[in-house]
Parts: sequence; C-alpha cells; structure tokens
Amino acid sequence: MSNSGRSAYRLSDIVHRFGGEVLGDADVRITQVATLEAAGPGEISFLANRRYRKQLEQTRAEAVIVAAHDADATERPRIVCDDPYTYFARVSALLNPPSAVAPGIHPLAAVQASARIAASAAIGPFVSIGAGAEVGEGSFVEAGCALGDNVRIGRGCRLYPNVSVYHDCVIGDRVILHSGAVIGADGFGIAWDGGRWKKIPQIGRVILGDDVEVGANTTIDRGALDDTVLEEGVKLDNQIQIGHNCRIGAHTAMAGCAGIAGSTRVGRYCRIGGGAIIAGHLEIADRVEIAGGAAVPKSILEPGTYSSFLPAAPHREWLRTAAHIRHLDALVERVRTLETRLAEMEGKKNG
Repeated sequence: MSNSGRSAYRLSDIVHRFGGEVLGDADVRITQVATLEAAGPGEISFLANRRYRKQLEQTRAEAVIVAAHDADATERPRIVCDDPYTYFARVSALLNPPSAVAPGIHPLAAVQASARIAASAAIGPFVSIGAGAEVGEGSFVEAGCALGDNVRIGRGCRLYPNVSVYHDCVIGDRVILHSGAVIGADGFGIAWDGGRWKKIPQIGRVILGDDVEVGANTTIDRGALDDTVLEEGVKLDNQIQIGHNCRIGAHTAMAGCAGIAGSTRVGRYCRIGGGAIIAGHLEIADRVEIAGGAAVPKSILEPGTYSSFLPAAPHREWLRTAAHIRHLDALVERVRTLETRLAEMEGKKNG
C-alpha cells in the first residue's frame, strides 16, 4: 500500500493483467494515474499523441505507457503496448475502482410496498420509488432520485443524485445515469387542432441496454407509440437530447449538447461530435462519424466522416464568406450561362 492508503501495483503486475511489455524496472510500484505534465512519484502517465513528446521528456512520472514507436523516447520505466490511451483507461479503472456500497434502504426514502428492491441494492435518502418498480442486485440509487411505477433497474447500476426515470422504463445491467438525467419524459408530440396545439399521449417507453452511460442533464424521451431504445454500450455525454422513438445502435458515443430529433435511427459504432444536430425520421448507417456542430438534414447511408459547419474565422472574413454563400444560387446560374455560351462558341468553331 502507498502512503495515501491506495493499493500499489508493480508494472509487472499490470502487464500480467493487461498485456504489453515492460522496459526498465518492472518492480516500480504505481498507485495512481496522471498527465505527463502533472505526474509525480508513484504515478503513471501515457503518450498517445506525438505532439506531447516534449512533455514526455520532462515528465516526473514514475512510469509511462507508450506505443512501440515511442519506446526509445524516454529512459523511464515504461509499458509498451499497441494503444496507449486504451491501456491507460484500463490502468485507471484498476487504480480507481468504484467505492463500496452499503446495501439497504435509507429511512428517508419513500418506497411503495409493491416495489421489489434486491437485498444487495442501496437506496439513498429522499428517493421515491413507485408501485411495481424493481431495483436489481448491487445497484445504487442515490439521494433524490425518482423512479416511476413499474420501472425496472438492472444489476450493478448507479443512479447519481436527482435522476428521474419515468413510469414503465427499463434500464439494463451496469448502467450509469448521472445527476439530472431524465429518462422517459414525454416526447414532443403535438398536433395542430382548431387553432391550438393538442398534446398526443406518449405511450411508449425508454429501454436502455446493458453498460449504457447517460451524462448529467441529458434527456431521453419516451416513444410516442414504439419504444425509444439505446442498445448496449451506448455512451452519452452531458446535456444531450434524444427525441421520441429514436433508436441508437450499440457502442455509439455522443458528445455534449448533441441533439437527435424523433424517429431517427442511428447505427452501431457511430461517433457524434458535440453540438451536432440530426433531424428527425432519418437513417444513419453503422460506423458514421459526425463532426461537432454539424447539422444533418438527410439520411447518411454509407460509413465515413461527415461535416457541415464553417470553422471560426476573423469576423470580417466570416462576413465575406457568409455573403458569398448567400449569393451561391446566382453564381451557379451565371456559371451555367457561361458554360452554355462557351459550348455554343466551341460548336460554331468546330463547325
């Protein structure tokens, strides 16, 4: 154990668990992870981007994780592996396991008599759990959460404070819901009726697969008729909006402030950048990457990387660019006219 009380692992222990090769002293003991710039004794860092090689030269880390092509860039004890960033993530998880949860229901929680709470689950203060709801083995529902009637929470889940899960929604195993997340709010279903908007009942559910993570203040709307579904391994950042009847394929990741309108299907293994907006009733193929801030008005049926925004520029330059864009239609017509005239001239010349 280190002075801080953390478990210490030798580099040889880490390699035995995760693979790779140790160069240098394999008995060096590691207690925590850190950046190259901030690391110190007992800490391990990593180099995944060669732009930071200068920091590698100057780091005070006890050891580092590097790729084979950077193995000779430092004399410090190091683990050589194929993907330093992924390897670092594994080491970080090893050194920072979740805190132990004491099972039981807090006396200030309000749990309906027909709810079923596993003996190994933990229910915090001021939690409200509705009739017929279930909380699985080893799950932790923290303070102030609200679970509606007939909600099902799987095994090993963690709901941070003030999460709301509306009635009938289904949460898989090992799901993480961060504070303020709202699962199963009504979708934006309204119809114009005689000069006013009429609400359409939203009778579907939200179903989250195993190992899904939902960021703080993210909202996933319930389906209008069918369910809204996030398949296994989907990762959502903070402040994301998922509209009703959407389906998000397995292992897709979305960065903060992205939004998906209703009834859109996003494929598996997609990556959607922060602030991206995807219109409703679209199909997004598997393995599509959408750049941050992009607007997607139509379906994307082939894998690849897609962008649609103008990068920042000095204001006057941006104004000129915007002015040119506004006149593109006129420019296109002028080019077509010139092409027609040129073709006529060429025809007369050859005739």
